[in-house]
Amino acid sequence: MPEISPFDVSPWGIGWSGWEPSRQARRESVFSLSNGHIGWRGTLDEGDPCETPGSYLNGLFEHHPMPYAEDGYGYPERGETMVNAPDGKVIRLLVDDEPFDIREGRLESHEQHLDFRAGTLRREVRWTSPSGATVRVESTRLVSLTHRAIAAIDYRVTALSGPLEVTVLSEIVANEPLPEVHPDERVMEPLRHPYEPVDRAVTPSGATLLHRTKRSRIGVAVAMDHVVSGAPSSIDTEASDDVARTTVTARLTEGGSIRVVKMVGHEWSGDLTDAALRDRVDAAVATAARLGWDALAREQRDCLDDFWEAADVELDGDTRLQQAVRFALFQVLQSAARADVRSIPGKGLTGPGYEGHTFWDAETFVLPVLTYTAPDAAAHALRWRHSTLDTARERAGQLHLAGAAFPWRTISGRECSGYWPAGTVAFHINADIAGAVMRHVRTTGDEEFEREVGLEVLVETARLWVSLGYRDAHGVFHLDGITGPDEYSALVDDNTFTNLAAQRNLRGAAQAARRHSTRARELGVRDDEVGEWEVIADAMAVPYDEVRRVHQQAAGYTDLERWDFEATSPDQYPLQNHFPYFDLYRKQVLKQADLVLALQLFHEAFTAEETARAFAYYEGLTVRDSSLSASTQAVVAAWVGQSELAIEYLTEASTIDLNDLRDDVDDGLHIAALGGVWTAVVSGLGGMKDGPDGLEFCPRLAAPITRLSFGIRTGGRMLRVEVSGHTASYTLSGGPPLPIRHFGAAVELHAGKPTPLPIPPAPDSGPRPSQPKGRSPEEVRAVKGD
Repeated sequence: MPEISPFDVSPWGIGWSGWEPSRQARRESVFSLSNGHIGWRGTLDEGDPCETPGSYLNGLFEHHPMPYAEDGYGYPERGETMVNAPDGKVIRLLVDDEPFDIREGRLESHEQHLDFRAGTLRREVRWTSPSGATVRVESTRLVSLTHRAIAAIDYRVTALSGPLEVTVLSEIVANEPLPEVHPDERVMEPLRHPYEPVDRAVTPSGATLLHRTKRSRIGVAVAMDHVVSGAPSSIDTEASDDVARTTVTARLTEGGSIRVVKMVGHEWSGDLTDAALRDRVDAAVATAARLGWDALAREQRDCLDDFWEAADVELDGDTRLQQAVRFALFQVLQSAARADVRSIPGKGLTGPGYEGHTFWDAETFVLPVLTYTAPDAAAHALRWRHSTLDTARERAGQLHLAGAAFPWRTISGRECSGYWPAGTVAFHINADIAGAVMRHVRTTGDEEFEREVGLEVLVETARLWVSLGYRDAHGVFHLDGITGPDEYSALVDDNTFTNLAAQRNLRGAAQAARRHSTRARELGVRDDEVGEWEVIADAMAVPYDEVRRVHQQAAGYTDLERWDFEATSPDQYPLQNHFPYFDLYRKQVLKQADLVLALQLFHEAFTAEETARAFAYYEGLTVRDSSLSASTQAVVAAWVGQSELAIEYLTEASTIDLNDLRDDVDDGLHIAALGGVWTAVVSGLGGMKDGPDGLEFCPRLAAPITRLSFGIRTGGRMLRVEVSGHTASYTLSGGPPLPIRHFGAAVELHAGKPTPLPIPPAPDSGPRPSQPKGRSPEEVRAVKGD
């Protein structure tokens, strides 16, 4: 019997009633709050029961050894793993000396609700202690989107029987246990107790703890202060090396209550002195306390109102899909809103998965959403990449290459992948970053950003491609021995995605260097170098199978032996857990969309007929053992007229986390896959294509969706697109006219004047392409339910 999602269906939030221990970690991930600097998992206030405590700071990590069976030149010598920050969200409760524990006594009711508009996690519990005392506990958390260092909790206890004594124990807890993120004891040993105490300070209503990681030497300061109302009888604070505790006691009559508002500040630095770090965090908490809970909550709501005004996606016809799309947007915003020149980890700040590393999918799947909905957050993420250029140049030099080689997986900017077929030769990461820079400049028109940040990234990545490839006797430029996006293929020649991404990178670098010639000369760019980039871009190899009339994922790929899908049973997926990589690498089988992703991102390189043929061909090879695949397939399915299939892939993409389709949400959410949900709607159903020629829209709806509305920010303006029936309407918020194309026809939009345009009849899409046995969207979802 397929599993039904346990979450309540609501258009502007997500809730879960009751308590199920087997789904505890999943609940903690889904109810995470973050602002890109701080991440708090959705654990219970009292800290127990708990699967993964999860208080994170973006960029806070500990070093550990990188053990290899055999050493090799260029292998990273040490790894980086995100560690728990001192946890300030813990609030324990005693009722007449009995600990509040939902596993003891009688749990009358228990509800949690994540509010996408308020930016808060609410909880309400009605509990009767083993001795018969009944209380209602209400808490509301927020991680501030306006005050980078601040998270806060509004905690209330009401006596439903009485009189009774309540004791609230509000804590900061350091050196909480980290999950076993690696099977090697040499890796885990430094991660289990990563902090050494540095200092502590106590006031009657709060405390500050300072720690430093033992190996990476990062200083961490977490502070708390409290405002208490409801006639407490005492307030006192004490602290030891790893625990600070403020104790509030009160005697309540029946119906009486006590309210504790907790402000928690978080700062880290590898450079600041201990005193400076402490001063920063104390000042942040003092400011928050002075503002108070109501002002923080109001600012949070105002910030989200501004975000949703442009970013909201409205879908009529499927309430669960509507909820899932807004959940995806909310979590993508949370991953980066106040990251402030930091990375966007693969799991955001929602769990320990991927050890807190960021990957290529941040630029490819997350930044498109942010560029069109929260461009300042996208700019900060790209500024972080720019800040790591020296490290990337160093890595390129180590690999005997020119320019910069950005890391496959990292926290600080140094390569952390010990698996060199991916970590070393998946060079497309460099063009992915360059492409994100070009998209940001094209969308925002921010010339200063291009001159100060973007140009240097484009130049150094262009130099990498020149040194990495070669021209054959016919003048064709090749990139051999590389790995593309698909992780079931490695060390291939002329991966089409990578080659087209490099081509775009080279052309973009040349154009930017000419726009900012003075700055380009400062970077040592010569005129002949710019010309060489353009010549190489024009000569780039793009493999094509003349017999099958389809683009090849890599040179010779379509001649490889096809994987025996008929002999592969459902319990052998994901394939990487049951088959050796060497077998996967030499067969036609795809973990994730690769050539199809090229169809999406470099659409101008393919005709409509080439796109349809390639999509059909690679559908039969893609098993989607990666969370990144479904959204890409949804987009291209919509483009080639396979609307029903597009909806099925969109549904799969939107339920990857909410239905835990991959059995790994316990470790955190898939932020890139959530970004892909927005893209599947806006670029798929909305038909939005962006490229050198500007914006084009070819929207088409499919059942059960009867109406679609979405907004994007472009050039400092907001454009809202509404699709209903056979009409698409475009409304520009302000500013100068905006040229777009509607199904290929040029249209000029004017501010404040809706422009309705007819949607032409859909052309014949041909037969529906088939997927490998057992891997259709319906079959994949049926394993976990929908």
